[in-house]
Amino acid sequence: MNRLEPFVDIHCHILPALDDGPAGWDEALAMAEIAVTDGITAIVATPHQLGNYLQNTPEIIRERVIQFQQRLDRHGICLQVFPGADVRLEPDLVGKIQKGEVLTLADRRRHVLLELPHEVYISLDRVLEELHSVGLIGILSHPERNRGIINQPDVIRKLIKQGCLMQVTAGSLLGMFGTRIKKFTGWMVEQGLVHLIATDAHGIKSRRPVLSHAFDRLTELSGLDVAIEVCCRNPARVAAGMPIYQHHKSNEKNHISFVSSHFY
Repeated sequence: MNRLEPFVDIHCHILPALDDGPAGWDEALAMAEIAVTDGITAIVATPHQLGNYLQNTPEIIRERVIQFQQRLDRHGICLQVFPGADVRLEPDLVGKIQKGEVLTLADRRRHVLLELPHEVYISLDRVLEELHSVGLIGILSHPERNRGIINQPDVIRKLIKQGCLMQVTAGSLLGMFGTRIKKFTGWMVEQGLVHLIATDAHGIKSRRPVLSHAFDRLTELSGLDVAIEVCCRNPARVAAGMPIYQHHKSNEKNHISFVSSHFY
Protein backbone atom coordinates (compact mmCIF):
# COMPACT_ATOMS: atom_id res chain seq x y z
CA MET A 1 0.00 0.00 0.00
CA ASN A 2 1.37 3.38 -1.01
CA ARG A 3 -0.62 6.40 0.16
CA LEU A 4 -0.17 9.53 2.19
CA GLU A 5 -3.79 10.32 2.99
CA PRO A 6 -5.80 8.68 5.80
CA PHE A 7 -8.82 6.49 5.29
CA VAL A 8 -12.30 7.76 6.17
CA ASP A 9 -15.08 5.22 6.63
CA ILE A 10 -18.58 6.57 5.92
CA HIS A 11 -20.53 3.35 6.59
CA CYS A 12 -19.76 1.49 9.80
CA HIS A 13 -21.99 -0.14 12.41
CA ILE A 14 -19.69 0.66 15.32
CA LEU A 15 -22.08 2.07 17.93
CA PRO A 16 -23.00 -0.53 20.55
CA ALA A 17 -26.44 -1.97 21.30
CA LEU A 18 -28.31 -0.15 18.54
CA ASP A 19 -28.56 -2.73 15.75
CA ASP A 20 -26.63 -5.79 14.54
CA GLY A 21 -23.28 -4.17 15.34
CA PRO A 22 -21.29 -4.57 18.59
CA ALA A 23 -23.19 -5.60 21.69
CA GLY A 24 -21.26 -3.39 24.11
CA TRP A 25 -18.62 -0.73 24.58
CA ASP A 26 -15.69 -3.16 24.82
CA GLU A 27 -16.33 -4.54 21.34
CA ALA A 28 -16.95 -1.05 19.95
CA LEU A 29 -13.59 0.10 21.32
CA ALA A 30 -11.92 -3.01 19.91
CA MET A 31 -13.39 -2.18 16.50
CA ALA A 32 -12.02 1.35 16.83
CA GLU A 33 -8.54 0.01 17.58
CA ILE A 34 -8.68 -2.22 14.50
CA ALA A 35 -9.76 0.74 12.38
CA VAL A 36 -7.00 3.03 13.63
CA THR A 37 -4.36 0.33 13.13
CA ASP A 38 -5.60 -0.02 9.55
CA GLY A 39 -5.17 3.71 8.89
CA ILE A 40 -8.73 4.93 9.41
CA THR A 41 -8.83 8.28 11.19
CA ALA A 42 -12.55 9.09 10.99
CA ILE A 43 -15.74 7.04 10.92
CA VAL A 44 -19.33 8.00 10.26
CA ALA A 45 -21.28 5.72 12.58
CA THR A 46 -24.28 4.42 10.64
CA PRO A 47 -26.68 2.31 12.69
CA HIS A 48 -29.79 1.21 10.83
CA GLN A 49 -32.69 3.62 10.80
CA LEU A 50 -36.36 3.03 9.88
CA GLY A 51 -37.65 -0.41 8.99
CA ASN A 52 -37.12 -2.62 12.03
CA TYR A 53 -35.08 0.08 13.79
CA LEU A 54 -37.59 2.80 14.52
CA GLN A 55 -36.13 3.08 18.02
CA ASN A 56 -32.89 4.53 16.60
CA THR A 57 -33.84 8.17 16.68
CA PRO A 58 -31.36 10.91 15.73
CA GLU A 59 -31.22 12.00 19.38
CA ILE A 60 -30.21 8.53 20.54
CA ILE A 61 -27.58 8.15 17.79
CA ARG A 62 -26.06 11.57 18.47
CA GLU A 63 -25.88 10.89 22.21
CA ARG A 64 -24.28 7.48 21.63
CA VAL A 65 -21.66 9.11 19.39
CA ILE A 66 -20.82 11.62 22.12
CA GLN A 67 -20.47 8.82 24.66
CA PHE A 68 -18.30 6.82 22.28
CA GLN A 69 -16.03 9.76 21.47
CA GLN A 70 -15.50 10.36 25.18
CA ARG A 71 -14.48 6.74 25.68
CA LEU A 72 -12.18 6.85 22.66
CA ASP A 73 -10.47 9.96 24.02
CA ARG A 74 -10.06 8.44 27.48
CA HIS A 75 -8.46 5.32 25.99
CA GLY A 76 -6.15 7.34 23.75
CA ILE A 77 -7.66 5.94 20.55
CA CYS A 78 -7.15 8.57 17.84
CA LEU A 79 -10.42 8.18 15.96
CA GLN A 80 -13.04 10.81 15.20
CA VAL A 81 -16.63 9.58 15.06
CA PHE A 82 -19.58 11.35 13.44
CA PRO A 83 -23.29 10.53 13.66
CA GLY A 84 -25.09 9.11 10.66
CA ALA A 85 -27.43 6.31 9.64
CA ASP A 86 -27.95 3.48 7.18
CA VAL A 87 -31.47 4.43 6.12
CA ARG A 88 -34.05 1.94 4.91
CA LEU A 89 -36.23 3.23 2.08
CA GLU A 90 -39.70 4.19 3.28
CA PRO A 91 -42.54 6.40 2.06
CA ASP A 92 -42.03 10.11 2.77
CA LEU A 93 -38.34 9.56 3.51
CA VAL A 94 -37.44 13.09 2.46
CA GLY A 95 -40.17 14.52 4.65
CA LYS A 96 -38.78 12.58 7.62
CA ILE A 97 -35.31 13.96 6.94
CA GLN A 98 -36.65 17.50 6.77
CA LYS A 99 -38.51 17.00 10.06
CA GLY A 100 -35.31 15.80 11.70
CA GLU A 101 -36.47 12.20 12.12
CA VAL A 102 -33.70 10.71 9.93
CA LEU A 103 -29.98 11.43 10.07
CA THR A 104 -27.82 12.44 7.13
CA LEU A 105 -24.19 11.33 6.95
CA ALA A 106 -22.04 13.10 9.54
CA ASP A 107 -25.19 15.07 10.38
CA ARG A 108 -24.25 17.58 7.64
CA ARG A 109 -27.65 17.58 5.91
CA ARG A 110 -25.91 16.92 2.61
CA HIS A 111 -25.70 13.16 1.90
CA VAL A 112 -28.16 10.38 2.79
CA LEU A 113 -27.07 6.73 2.90
CA LEU A 114 -29.86 4.72 1.25
CA GLU A 115 -30.30 1.01 1.93
CA LEU A 116 -32.21 -1.28 -0.41
CA PRO A 117 -33.33 -4.79 0.54
CA HIS A 118 -30.76 -7.31 -0.67
CA GLU A 119 -33.25 -9.43 -2.60
CA VAL A 120 -34.84 -6.96 -5.04
CA TYR A 121 -34.26 -3.59 -6.63
CA ILE A 122 -36.80 -0.92 -5.77
CA SER A 123 -36.87 2.12 -8.04
CA LEU A 124 -35.10 5.14 -6.57
CA ASP A 125 -36.33 7.61 -9.19
CA ARG A 126 -38.82 9.39 -6.98
CA VAL A 127 -36.70 9.56 -3.84
CA LEU A 128 -33.67 10.84 -5.77
CA GLU A 129 -35.81 13.54 -7.37
CA GLU A 130 -37.21 14.54 -3.99
CA LEU A 131 -33.76 14.57 -2.40
CA HIS A 132 -32.44 16.76 -5.19
CA SER A 133 -35.34 19.18 -4.80
CA VAL A 134 -34.27 19.92 -1.20
CA GLY A 135 -30.52 19.98 -1.86
CA LEU A 136 -29.71 16.46 -0.66
CA ILE A 137 -27.66 13.75 -2.39
CA GLY A 138 -28.39 10.04 -2.17
CA ILE A 139 -25.59 7.53 -1.66
CA LEU A 140 -26.65 3.97 -2.44
CA SER A 141 -25.32 1.56 0.14
CA HIS A 142 -23.64 -1.60 -1.27
CA PRO A 143 -25.42 -1.75 -4.67
CA GLU A 144 -23.14 -4.63 -5.62
CA ARG A 145 -24.93 -6.83 -3.08
CA ASN A 146 -28.43 -6.18 -4.41
CA ARG A 147 -29.65 -9.11 -6.51
CA GLY A 148 -31.91 -6.96 -8.64
CA ILE A 149 -29.05 -4.64 -9.58
CA ILE A 150 -26.73 -7.55 -10.35
CA ASN A 151 -29.35 -8.88 -12.76
CA GLN A 152 -29.75 -5.49 -14.47
CA PRO A 153 -26.44 -3.65 -14.04
CA ASP A 154 -27.42 -0.90 -16.49
CA VAL A 155 -29.51 0.56 -13.66
CA ILE A 156 -26.30 1.78 -12.02
CA ARG A 157 -25.50 4.17 -14.86
CA LYS A 158 -29.06 5.47 -14.78
CA LEU A 159 -28.85 6.15 -11.04
CA ILE A 160 -25.52 7.92 -11.39
CA LYS A 161 -26.96 10.14 -14.13
CA GLN A 162 -29.73 11.01 -11.65
CA GLY A 163 -27.10 12.17 -9.17
CA CYS A 164 -26.90 9.07 -6.98
CA LEU A 165 -23.47 8.07 -5.66
CA MET A 166 -22.35 4.44 -5.33
CA GLN A 167 -20.81 3.14 -2.09
CA VAL A 168 -19.30 -0.32 -2.34
CA THR A 169 -18.40 -2.54 0.61
CA ALA A 170 -14.67 -3.23 0.99
CA GLY A 171 -15.25 -6.95 1.52
CA SER A 172 -17.13 -7.25 -1.76
CA LEU A 173 -13.92 -6.52 -3.68
CA LEU A 174 -12.20 -9.34 -1.81
CA GLY A 175 -14.79 -12.08 -2.23
CA MET A 176 -16.24 -11.90 1.29
CA PHE A 177 -19.78 -12.21 -0.11
CA GLY A 178 -19.03 -14.76 -2.81
CA THR A 179 -17.56 -14.96 -6.29
CA ARG A 180 -20.54 -13.46 -8.12
CA ILE A 181 -20.51 -10.29 -6.03
CA LYS A 182 -16.72 -10.08 -6.26
CA LYS A 183 -16.87 -10.18 -10.07
CA PHE A 184 -19.66 -7.63 -10.19
CA THR A 185 -17.80 -5.29 -7.84
CA GLY A 186 -14.65 -5.61 -9.95
CA TRP A 187 -16.66 -4.70 -13.03
CA MET A 188 -18.10 -1.63 -11.28
CA VAL A 189 -14.61 -0.49 -10.33
CA GLU A 190 -13.18 -1.04 -13.79
CA GLN A 191 -16.06 0.92 -15.35
CA GLY A 192 -15.57 3.83 -12.95
CA LEU A 193 -18.96 3.32 -11.30
CA VAL A 194 -17.74 3.42 -7.68
CA HIS A 195 -17.52 6.70 -5.80
CA LEU A 196 -16.86 5.46 -2.27
CA ILE A 197 -15.64 2.34 -0.54
CA ALA A 198 -16.62 1.73 3.08
CA THR A 199 -16.23 -1.13 5.53
CA ASP A 200 -19.89 -1.68 6.51
CA ALA A 201 -18.24 -3.27 9.54
CA HIS A 202 -20.32 -4.92 12.25
CA GLY A 203 -17.79 -6.42 14.65
CA ILE A 204 -14.28 -7.66 15.32
CA LYS A 205 -14.47 -11.00 13.48
CA SER A 206 -15.75 -11.48 9.93
CA ARG A 207 -17.10 -7.96 9.34
CA ARG A 208 -14.16 -5.85 10.56
CA PRO A 209 -13.45 -2.13 10.03
CA VAL A 210 -10.60 -2.60 7.56
CA LEU A 211 -10.08 -0.72 4.28
CA SER A 212 -6.43 -1.37 3.45
CA HIS A 213 -6.92 -4.71 1.65
CA ALA A 214 -9.66 -3.26 -0.56
CA PHE A 215 -7.43 -0.23 -1.20
CA ASP A 216 -4.66 -2.53 -2.43
CA ARG A 217 -7.06 -4.43 -4.68
CA LEU A 218 -8.50 -1.19 -6.01
CA THR A 219 -4.99 0.03 -6.79
CA GLU A 220 -4.39 -3.13 -8.82
CA LEU A 221 -7.63 -2.67 -10.78
CA SER A 222 -7.68 1.08 -11.39
CA GLY A 223 -4.48 2.65 -10.11
CA LEU A 224 -3.35 4.52 -7.02
CA ASP A 225 -5.08 7.82 -7.86
CA VAL A 226 -8.51 6.17 -8.07
CA ALA A 227 -7.89 4.20 -4.87
CA ILE A 228 -7.02 7.39 -2.96
CA GLU A 229 -10.05 9.19 -4.37
CA VAL A 230 -12.50 6.42 -3.48
CA CYS A 231 -11.10 5.37 -0.09
CA CYS A 232 -9.73 8.67 1.23
CA ARG A 233 -10.77 11.89 -0.50
CA ASN A 234 -14.39 11.22 -1.42
CA PRO A 235 -15.25 9.79 2.01
CA ALA A 236 -13.55 12.80 3.62
CA ARG A 237 -15.67 15.09 1.46
CA VAL A 238 -18.83 13.31 2.60
CA ALA A 239 -17.79 13.56 6.26
CA ALA A 240 -17.26 17.29 5.73
CA GLY A 241 -20.55 17.77 3.87
CA MET A 242 -18.75 18.70 0.66
CA PRO A 243 -19.72 17.68 -2.90
CA ILE A 244 -18.17 14.75 -4.73
CA TYR A 245 -17.18 15.14 -8.35
CA GLN A 246 -18.49 12.25 -10.39
CA HIS A 247 -16.28 10.89 -13.12
CA HIS A 248 -17.40 7.56 -14.55
CA LYS A 249 -16.55 5.95 -17.85
CA SER A 250 -19.05 5.63 -20.63
CA ASN A 251 -19.74 2.22 -22.07
CA GLU A 252 -21.83 0.48 -24.68
CA LYS A 253 -25.04 -1.35 -23.83
CA ASN A 254 -23.91 -4.60 -25.37
CA HIS A 255 -20.99 -4.74 -22.94
CA ILE A 256 -23.35 -4.18 -20.01
CA SER A 257 -25.50 -7.08 -21.14
CA PHE A 258 -22.41 -9.25 -21.56
CA VAL A 259 -21.24 -8.53 -18.05
CA SER A 260 -24.69 -9.26 -16.62
CA SER A 261 -24.54 -12.81 -17.89
CA HIS A 262 -21.17 -13.50 -16.28
CA PHE A 263 -21.92 -12.84 -12.60
CA TYR A 264 -23.03 -16.41 -11.79
